[in-house]
Amino acid sequence: MLEKIQIVKQRFDEINDLIIQPDIIADQKRYVQLTKEYKDLKKIVDKGEVYKELTENIAEAEEIINDGSDAEMVEMAKMQLEESKEQLPALEEQIRFMLIPKDPDDAKNVVVEVRAGTGGDEASIFAGDLYRMYTKFCSTKGWSVDVVSTSEGTSGGFKEIIFEVSGEDVYGTMKFEAGVHRVQRVPQTETQGRVHTSAATVMVLPEAEEFDVELDMTEVRIERTTSTGPGGQSVNTTYSAIKLHHEPTGMIVSCQDQKSSHKNLEKALKVLRSRLYEIELAKKQAADSEKRKSMVSSGDRSAKIRTYNYPQGRVTDHRINLTLYDLSNIIDGDIQKIIDELMLAENTELLKANDDVI
Repeated sequence: MLEKIQIVKQRFDEINDLIIQPDIIADQKRYVQLTKEYKDLKKIVDKGEVYKELTENIAEAEEIINDGSDAEMVEMAKMQLEESKEQLPALEEQIRFMLIPKDPDDAKNVVVEVRAGTGGDEASIFAGDLYRMYTKFCSTKGWSVDVVSTSEGTSGGFKEIIFEVSGEDVYGTMKFEAGVHRVQRVPQTETQGRVHTSAATVMVLPEAEEFDVELDMTEVRIERTTSTGPGGQSVNTTYSAIKLHHEPTGMIVSCQDQKSSHKNLEKALKVLRSRLYEIELAKKQAADSEKRKSMVSSGDRSAKIRTYNYPQGRVTDHRINLTLYDLSNIIDGDIQKIIDELMLAENTELLKANDDVI
């Protein structure tokens, strides 16, 4: 373990020297990558210092006990030895997980797309519930949420809502939410009191920087229109709404949330870049999952990942067979406990896949 920590320390020192070099600072892409790596390695180096101190305490205590010349010192050394040995296994486990190679996308902001699936009006209402769940969760994390576009349901909620989430390590957390979410409950529109099953699809796209995706603007047709729906006179009478048509893929992105045409264009381009980046990412994840067979954050949009059962007050995550009888708190944004379990499952898989780390 100490050898591995030392290798990390050498790389940390190397990056520490590199990020103050003028040529690195001038290369924005390289500088961003190195500063992110620096931040990640610092956490391991700091834990490594604690680990080193513990192992030194153990060696020192054993030396005093073996010497045995001072009874009082031996007694203190035994206490120190027991205390240090108790702390060591948990610390070793933490470091082993930290040594798993990090996905560089985990630090990115995200674009989240929530769409109503099967279930008609009830599916739109559920999509609205999921959006509120995510906004409350993001608020507890100190992340900011910015709506890109919405299409409202006829009885409330959303047929579709697209929003950006900005903060620290957003994709590394939110990626576990991608997939099909099901709800089982008596819909507001149901008169007979029967339980229905409805669904909504959540897509989580890592926000692509300009240097991640080279977007050829000659392949993008920009359409400017007046906004529709509520928004006030100035929004609805000016040509501020933007619709992008990406000719090679047939992809269409709309944004009318802002009064400024320029800001709507900026947001729409961000979503388009993220969608194109996600296509490449999906190919990579498919290749990786072939090697590892199972992956809790595979990004498979068609996979049913979670069921929210209102009559029984339970939430079941099907990827890890986790069932919690705490639906009211979870739908109110308390999803960290589910994500923690998913992260643990993924890290355990990654540990098995990285034998050299173990």
